[in-house]
Amino acid sequence: MIISDIHSHTYYSACGKDAPDTVIETAIKGGIEVFGICDHHYGIGERINEYKNELFDCRKRFKDDIKLLVGIEIATVPFHPFTKYEYTKDLDYCLVEHIDLPDSTVGTDIFDYPSKVYCSVGIAHTDLFALARKWGMTPLSLFCKLADAGIFWEMNVNYDRIHGYREHPYVLEFYKNEEQQNTVRDSGIKISVGFDGHRYEDYDPERVKRMCAFLNEKNIALWT
Repeated sequence: MIISDIHSHTYYSACGKDAPDTVIETAIKGGIEVFGICDHHYGIGERINEYKNELFDCRKRFKDDIKLLVGIEIATVPFHPFTKYEYTKDLDYCLVEHIDLPDSTVGTDIFDYPSKVYCSVGIAHTDLFALARKWGMTPLSLFCKLADAGIFWEMNVNYDRIHGYREHPYVLEFYKNEEQQNTVRDSGIKISVGFDGHRYEDYDPERVKRMCAFLNEKNIALWT
C-alpha cells in the first residue's frame, strides 16, 4: 500500500504561508511516501518558472526520503481565468476545481481538458455523484468517461483551520456507501488523496493514511 497525498499548498498560494521545505519535511515526518504540491495558478501567477525551479530543486534534495510530485491547482471561475496552458509543461499533474459551479469556465469541457494541458488531470474536491445528476448522466457513465479520458478524481480529506474544520460530505458518504465504491471501482477511474494543507501545523497525516488504506481495502486504484 502506498501512502500518497498530492494536494498541498505553500507560500506560492495567497492562502498558504509555508516554504516548500517546511511542508515537505512535515509530510516526511508524517510517513507520507508520495507527496504533491499544487499551488493555485492565480497565486503563482507570473512566478511559474520560480515555482518550478524551487520545487524541482526540492525533489532532488528530498529524493531519498519522499517522492515529490509537482503540480498546479487550476481555478475555473471567471474571476480567476486560466489560459496559459503552457504553464503546465514539465509538471506532473494539475487539479481542476469549480467544474460543478454554474459559471465554471470548463464545466462539461473537462473531458477534453487533457488535450489542452501538458500533464495529468485530476478533479479536486468535487462531488461527482451529485454532478452526474446535474449533467443528466448516470454516475457510472460519468466515471467511465473520465477514466477513458485519463482523468482522476480526488478524495479530499481536509480538516484544518483554513477550511473551518469542515469535512467534505461527499468523502464521508463515500466511506459508507458501498454502491458508490462499486461504481468507482467498476469504472476504472483512479483516485487521488489530498489533505489540501495550508498550514504545516494543521497537517494530519492519519487522515491521509486512513483513506489510502480504505482505497486499498476496496481494491480501488490510487493515482500517484
